[in-house]
Amino acid sequence: MIPASADLMRDVLFLPEAASRQARDIDALHFWVISATMLGALAVGLTALVFLVKYRRMGDRPRPTRFIALPVKYELAMAGLLLGLFLAWWFVGYRQMIALQRAPEGALEIYVTGKQWMWKFASADGPDTVGVLVVPAARPVRLLITARDVVHSFFVPALRVKQDAIPGRYTSLSFTIDRPGSFPVYCAEYCGLSHSRMWATLVALPPEEYQRWLEGAVPPAVGEAGGNADIAGGRLGEREAISIAQRGEQQAARYGCLACHTVDGQPHIGPTWRGLFGSERVLVTGQRLVADAAYLTQSMMRPMEDLVAGYPPVMPTYQGQMEPADVAAIVEYIKSLRHDAGRAP
Repeated sequence: MIPASADLMRDVLFLPEAASRQARDIDALHFWVISATMLGALAVGLTALVFLVKYRRMGDRPRPTRFIALPVKYELAMAGLLLGLFLAWWFVGYRQMIALQRAPEGALEIYVTGKQWMWKFASADGPDTVGVLVVPAARPVRLLITARDVVHSFFVPALRVKQDAIPGRYTSLSFTIDRPGSFPVYCAEYCGLSHSRMWATLVALPPEEYQRWLEGAVPPAVGEAGGNADIAGGRLGEREAISIAQRGEQQAARYGCLACHTVDGQPHIGPTWRGLFGSERVLVTGQRLVADAAYLTQSMMRPMEDLVAGYPPVMPTYQGQMEPADVAAIVEYIKSLRHDAGRAP
C-alpha cells in the first residue's frame, strides 16, 4: 500500500504510528481488506441505484420487468474472485499470526504476569518491574504471558498485538520494535472493577542504554514511565551478586523441585534436568513436544496437562505460588544444564 494512503487510513481509524515491521504488515493487510470491502460495498450500492432508476415504475400501468439471466461462467467467476480474495487474506493473516508466535533464535525472553490490576515483568538478566516493560530496540523479544487470577489481555496498540493472559497457562507473543520510544500497554479483556486502570508502559531503549539498564542504571525514559518506583526492591542487587542460573538453582531447592528431578542425568521420580532444555519429550498420548521455555513454565503451572511417558503423575501445581521472576530463574537454570553431556530419556 502507498505510504500516503496508509497514513490516511491510520488517521481515519485513529491508529497510533506503527512501531514495528510486524505492525506495518498487519496494517497493510487490514487496510487492503477494508479498502476492498468498501469498494465492493460501493459497487453494490451504485448497481442498486442504477437498477432503481432504470427499472423504476413509470405511469399508472405497471409493466413487467424483463427477465435477466447471466451465464453460469459469470457467476463462477464472481464466486472464484471472492473465494480467491478470502483465501489470499487468510494466508497472509495466518503467516502473520505464526510470525507473532515464533520468536527467532536469540530473542530476549520476558515473563509477563497479569494481576488485578497491574502488569508484572521479569527477565533473566534485568530487574523485575511493575507497570514498566523495558526492552531493547531492534532486537527480537518474546513474551511469555500468564495471569494470577482472572483472564486478562496484553494489548500494545503501537505494535498491533494482543494476547490473552490465562491463569495456569502460558501464551507467547513475539515482536521487534524498530525505534526507541515509549508505548502504552492496556488490558483488553474486562477483568473487574479497575479494569480501565490496568495499564503499563513499554519502553524501548537503544542498545547502549539497555545495557546500562541491565547494569543497574535507570534511564530517563524508564524514570519518566514510572519505572524508578516500580523496580522490585532488593532484586537488582541480588542479581548483580549471583547469576540468574544460580538464583534458579536456589529457587529450585526452595520449592522442592530437586527432590524429584536430578541434574546429573540419573532417572528419578521426574525427568532429569540435565539436557532437558531443547530436547524432544514423548507424552503419554504419543504426542511429541520440544522442551522450550513455554513448555517448562506450563509444566510448572499445569503439570497434569502434558504428562511425559514413563513418569508417574505426581507433580503438584505451582500456579499462584511461584513469582514470575522465580519461574524465569528456574528455566534459566535448566537452560544452563543443556550443554552437559547426555540427554534426558
